[in-house]
Amino acid sequence: MRMLALIQGEEIAASRYRILQYLPYLKENGVDTDVMEFPDSIQEYARLYLKLDKYDCIFVQRKRFHFPFLGLFRNRAKKTVYDLDDAVMYKNSLAGSPYSRTRQRRFENMARACDAIIAGNSFLMEQSLPYNSNVVLIPTSISSERYGLKDYSKPKDIVTIGWIGDHGSIHYLEGMADVFDEVARLYPGKVELKIICDVFFDCRIMPVRKVIWSAETEVDELKDCDIGIMPLKDDPWSWGKCGLKILQYFGVGIPAVCTPVGVNRDVVKHGQNGYWASSNSEWVDMLSRLIDDSEQRKTFGIEGRKTLQTGYSVEANSPLILEAVKGSRCQE
Repeated sequence: MRMLALIQGEEIAASRYRILQYLPYLKENGVDTDVMEFPDSIQEYARLYLKLDKYDCIFVQRKRFHFPFLGLFRNRAKKTVYDLDDAVMYKNSLAGSPYSRTRQRRFENMARACDAIIAGNSFLMEQSLPYNSNVVLIPTSISSERYGLKDYSKPKDIVTIGWIGDHGSIHYLEGMADVFDEVARLYPGKVELKIICDVFFDCRIMPVRKVIWSAETEVDELKDCDIGIMPLKDDPWSWGKCGLKILQYFGVGIPAVCTPVGVNRDVVKHGQNGYWASSNSEWVDMLSRLIDDSEQRKTFGIEGRKTLQTGYSVEANSPLILEAVKGSRCQE
């Protein structure tokens, strides 16, 4: 079977974790995949159109096609699987209102045009089902082999609160600046914030360590953290998030503190592998508990690592991806 995977970019987390990491397994099981970034010119759209019928299946990661190309795409592609790991039918958390008729219409058209949809969480599945009955839930996953446990015995004088992400999500973190400064007041000289990203900001009191993200170093940089955080807003865009940051924290065995919305509530078990926090005072309280107790950080981190085995590992979900692209509606 030949498949074409249309992705946003090889360095984009969604592309890496939703399809690229599965390609070796797919190849071992009879699916040869070519990878192509989404067209950004008329000429590239034309080249894509001409090659569509050479593939048994087209895997489309997240983006939606505009008319008239969507109609042309549907007529020429033999089978199409649409992978959805963000609430693309809504505006992001920075918008004044999450609702957009244009986004909703484009999503509906894309969902109807595909033979199958892979949804990254239950909210995205619910959003998809009215327009396509062939929807399977496959959570974002990480490789338990690539992400190994950190060395808890390594002595540290400073507790590192870590956040990993891209520039599109850092506003969630920056909105927590008052929390970080309050924590720094409570633990002077004993705590720092580590940002693994390509853009950064400074706090007034909390020391900030700025680390440029790279695929080669991200695991080691995470192992150097003691607590992982994932703040969000409680809005439709955030409900579509698939919890990758938390899974990365759990992969290296560090506890997570998160806003309890969307999939975060499923992955983080409050008081077992991390904590939930909504208000600023709750964030300060939950972070303080983990700063004060290194044994709890280790216990929660090991429990978090076990969470991966409940359906959030590449090893568990590779067969589901294979079934999605080689299923009855996407035959060789």
